[in-house]
Amino acid sequence: MINIAVLGYGVVGSGVVEVLRMNKSIIDRNSGRKIRIKYVLDLIDFPNDPVQEFIVHDFDTIIDDEEVDIVVEAMGGLDPAYTFVKRALLSKKHVCTSNKALVAEYGNELIRCAKENNVSFLFEASCGGGIPIIRPLNTAMVADDLSSIVGILNGTTNYILTYMEKENLSFEDVLREAQRLGYAEKNPASDVEGTDTCRKLAILSSIAYENYFDYKEIKTEGITGIDINDMLYASAINKKIKLLGFSKREDNETTFAIVAPFLISSSNPLYNVNDVLNAISVHGNAVNDVMYYGSGAGKLPTASAVVSDIVEIAKNIDRHIPLRWNSEKIKLSDINEIKFRYFVRIKGNKDEMTDKLENIFGPLKRVISLDTIDGEFAIITKYMSENKFNELTKDLSFILNRIRIFNENK
Repeated sequence: MINIAVLGYGVVGSGVVEVLRMNKSIIDRNSGRKIRIKYVLDLIDFPNDPVQEFIVHDFDTIIDDEEVDIVVEAMGGLDPAYTFVKRALLSKKHVCTSNKALVAEYGNELIRCAKENNVSFLFEASCGGGIPIIRPLNTAMVADDLSSIVGILNGTTNYILTYMEKENLSFEDVLREAQRLGYAEKNPASDVEGTDTCRKLAILSSIAYENYFDYKEIKTEGITGIDINDMLYASAINKKIKLLGFSKREDNETTFAIVAPFLISSSNPLYNVNDVLNAISVHGNAVNDVMYYGSGAGKLPTASAVVSDIVEIAKNIDRHIPLRWNSEKIKLSDINEIKFRYFVRIKGNKDEMTDKLENIFGPLKRVISLDTIDGEFAIITKYMSENKFNELTKDLSFILNRIRIFNENK
């Protein structure tokens, strides 16, 4: 018998309880042991819910019970989640969580703490909701030298960008609809400003490259500056705008990471990842490119990933499950030295300004004008570093927007 305690009975916590009940026989069979919910910690009671028989309000009840084997953190946020998780590990209880903020901020410390106490700290649901990605990186791809991760890691922003393009709507209009449908929070800053994607990218990169990535050091841009005209140009050149988390290790000297809107071409598999779906592409020197695709959030998909961690721990209940995460922090290369092509919108007349722009940027890859947009046009630059682009454009008042182009580097 494996006894678990669930911290929090919100969306994820209630989902974990539901999956454990719904798939009890499958979970017990695959665990090789019976899994039993002993406690559910929450601030309030649920008198009309069968979960009430497990409800407790004092975390010490869980900590002091030596029969509790696994603590499931489903509270979210950093406080008191961090304190409770650390106390559980120090009490030699295994922990699993879906909390990407917790893992990105304190993963280094909590992984070390778990190892020192011969228990496990797992977080499969933290980066892709129901998409299995942490365990494949940690086990199935150990034979590969992994060199890049690129993904659509946030369903809210993907929904917004998808419907801006499909319905020719403004960012603000689609955001309001996303909030009405429950895809976006009342305060959507973490999603639309790229912070959520940044944390997930840091976690994935820490596993893939076996060195700790500090999310606060990753250059991060959100999607609030994307407008309808950007979408029209993208469609005209057979591309889409996606918020990507992208990290790459080019050699032992150069490792970079960035979160930003990118233009991607129709030949890229991420081009067709729409609505609230997520996808993560990983490149290894033996396996080449592998993509993981599915529901990046949602009650039951996320709960399914959490329960997969419960099963993994139950199968290894007497030992620590090691992770490829090395506590030594990676030294990220200056993102301003990394080269991209740039899509740039220009205020003015194409015929009058093209020569001037070529004098500034050198030969242009492409010049684009649309009959539906007056008073501006767009260019695609040659391949250049961020530093170079910023230097060339620092005094140019006629630039309306610029977006990096993914993987067009020749």
